[in-house]
Amino acid sequence: MSNDKDFEISAPRKIKKSVGTKTFEGISYLLLTLGSIICVLPFIIIVSGSFTDNTTILTKGYSLLPRDFTFAAYQTIFKSPKDIIQAYKMNVYYTVVGTGLGLMMITLTGYVISRKEFKYRNTISFLIYFTSIFGGGMIPWYLMYANVLNLKGHTLAIWFPALMSPFLVILMRTFIVGAVPDAITESAKIDGAGHFTIFFRIVLPVLKPGLATVGLFLALGYWNDWYRSSMFSTNSSTWQLQFYLYDLLNATTAMKQMASNVSMKTADLPTESVKLAMAVVATGPVLLFYPFVQRFFVSGITVGAVKG
Repeated sequence: MSNDKDFEISAPRKIKKSVGTKTFEGISYLLLTLGSIICVLPFIIIVSGSFTDNTTILTKGYSLLPRDFTFAAYQTIFKSPKDIIQAYKMNVYYTVVGTGLGLMMITLTGYVISRKEFKYRNTISFLIYFTSIFGGGMIPWYLMYANVLNLKGHTLAIWFPALMSPFLVILMRTFIVGAVPDAITESAKIDGAGHFTIFFRIVLPVLKPGLATVGLFLALGYWNDWYRSSMFSTNSSTWQLQFYLYDLLNATTAMKQMASNVSMKTADLPTESVKLAMAVVATGPVLLFYPFVQRFFVSGITVGAVKG
């Protein structure tokens, strides 16, 4: 009769780390901690300054904690709630529509130029890459959209020009080549699947990291954009959030300058703290949204780096 001890599974032994390994890990964690602090500190200073009295900022500078706590900067920004809510609505509209359509066009283009059986894929890839190196310039770009396409004053002029990006097309092509082997698509063709069936049922489901990465780049580009509103918007109700804040800051600065010219008290106009509060208002939604796509974004960047 066998002994029960013969069937006992011994606990796995812990691998003892050498002194060099422990030292390396300790230095790595220390550098990562310092790097994280360096990245977070500026935003903490911005949030703190947005709640600090403007005169205190001018006389004592910035600090990690608010001094002479006040909501004056935010009261200035939200003095007209309807206007800033409208700017937020338009920014969300431009970001959602532009990101959705941009993802569709970039993914379809990346899929086409990733197929070896497509005769002109190298030519089109070269032309896409060429536009990322040489551009036509700002004036011809503006004249094309304003005069040729007649988009001035139309919301289409805000999100349409940024639908395609050479860098993002090449990045998406890299994702597709790395995630979808040719053997899978060939097998699907043998089974009678067409290009749209292959794209929507085989390619898209495995492209979540790539879609999240490209989508985040597109969304950040739309959310932080302001110059297209400055060139094409003729109605303040269609302004992007960044341009609305830019215009508000210019108005506040102009009021302070006028008050200074006539020897009036200017301390009540919180220009410096308004700048910081604007940064908080503009980046807040991005900071709230980023954690939901972080894991896809990190894996997407890693795949793109390895496969590219």
